[in-house]
Amino acid sequence: MPVLEVEDLTVAFHGRRGVLTAVDRVSFAIERGEVLGMVGESGAGKSLTGMAIIGLLEPPGKIAGGTVRLEGQRIDDLPAEAMRRIRGRKIGAIFQDPLTALNPLLTIGRQLEETIRTHLPLDARAARARAIELLREVGIPAPERRIDAYPHEFSGGMRQRVVIALALCADPVLVVADEPTTALDVSIQAQIVRLLKKTCREHGAAVLLITHDLGVIAETADRVAVMYAGRLVEIGPVRSVIRDPGHPYTRGLMGAIPRLGTRARRLVQIEGAMPRLDAIPPGCAFHPRCPLAEARCRVERPDLQPVDRGHAAACWRLDAGLGAVA
Repeated sequence: MPVLEVEDLTVAFHGRRGVLTAVDRVSFAIERGEVLGMVGESGAGKSLTGMAIIGLLEPPGKIAGGTVRLEGQRIDDLPAEAMRRIRGRKIGAIFQDPLTALNPLLTIGRQLEETIRTHLPLDARAARARAIELLREVGIPAPERRIDAYPHEFSGGMRQRVVIALALCADPVLVVADEPTTALDVSIQAQIVRLLKKTCREHGAAVLLITHDLGVIAETADRVAVMYAGRLVEIGPVRSVIRDPGHPYTRGLMGAIPRLGTRARRLVQIEGAMPRLDAIPPGCAFHPRCPLAEARCRVERPDLQPVDRGHAAACWRLDAGLGAVA
């Protein structure tokens, strides 16, 4: 049984102009020890998908359809207090800016120990020992001394290591990491990516890694899900999606990445922009920007169709081949 099962998840915002659908019937699953990367442009619905899963959607946004199951238990319809207990115990969260995830008025140790004692049956001494061990595990030097330091006394990379420790302190079965490396220097990003993958594998947790950085996906994820205009347009093993993308949007993303050893005057450009939530076109949402669009694409929304083993794309033109968009 997968750790996380998301089926037809729909997130909507109710306002004066009516209902705006920000996440539109998204389905995927993550196995224990697996890292699923979710990638797409800003506004594609990646972070809203993550927030919906962990129950942190801000009003007026709400889950308007579909189901979310954690270890077989449905969690999208739980009361707020029940979801809060699950979020701390079974679901860990890592956010973009570690300063917003840490309380600047409390020491690192106090925050770790409070979280541990809230969700695990440990006394103060055992909780402190576990906090020190977690800090050591995520690469904080001299954890016995640094545990009593405040967040401002750590660098950005070290703060993000503390946030990873905080997310793992109750041994969750799922970790949702939303842009965990964006606020960090490039030299630190690789360290955090390797650490996140290593620690989650050792803890046996499933990971949903949300990012716009395809390099992070290629380095970290086992599978990748590509989102566009609130819809899942492609999903599959990282190697398969990168080498043979089935959806024209994914091909455009791959073509925009500079490659070592090749010379080109300019990178591939995806013409146009992603539509606003109140102006998503009928049919395939990508068709106004797609060089392969045909009449069917403009009126009929495609479902995910197989490209290869475990690899699927929502496109009517899978027969067009990679070269047509290069």
